[in-house]
Amino acid sequence: MRKPYELLIFDWDGTLMDSAAAIAEALQAACADLDLPVPPMSEARYVIGLGLTDTMKHILPDLPDSDYPKVVDRYRLHFLKRDGGTTLFEGAREMIEGLRERGYMLAVATGKSRRGLDRSLQDTGLREFFDTTRCADEGFAKPHPGMLFNILDTLSTPVGKSLMIGDTTHDLNMAHAAGVAAAAITHGAHEREALAVCKPLLMVQSIRELHDWLLPAA
Repeated sequence: MRKPYELLIFDWDGTLMDSAAAIAEALQAACADLDLPVPPMSEARYVIGLGLTDTMKHILPDLPDSDYPKVVDRYRLHFLKRDGGTTLFEGAREMIEGLRERGYMLAVATGKSRRGLDRSLQDTGLREFFDTTRCADEGFAKPHPGMLFNILDTLSTPVGKSLMIGDTTHDLNMAHAAGVAAAAITHGAHEREALAVCKPLLMVQSIRELHDWLLPAA
């Protein structure tokens, strides 16, 4: 076996699902609806994967905590309008199916809500391929390592046999905090230069490149 990993943990939005733009645009629209400062696209993309409180503190630092639910409600409204147009990145389904056939354990660690992830897994037909999933509203959000610790414990997998794959610095910092190796994919929410600062084990530009690295020709 070329790679020493037994468990592959994927972020969802921006890693497997081409949804980063939809999330950022929905966040901007929510702020505009409420006459709040609209974050530039770079800032709206930066917070993808963070928990609700950290997101609000970053893009709306002067907003009272009591007003967070108003923004969230408008965000959900706008995202649901866009969500139907989001798709898996090209090759993602084939990669996940191939990894399962090779005997890898697969998991998801995402900033999405449980309701949102369950909807995406149902819509894409990928639910059956993942051994477990963990969402931001079920405990600590990224970059806290809690999601990864929960997944490792659930699947009884050593840290050294696990690899986290994501498109943001939040994913990479979560992995580092948990002592888990990390790989970065650069087609998502964060720029390549920012990801490189986190010194991931691997940086790839596409699902195809990641697929080739994880499933080399026999």
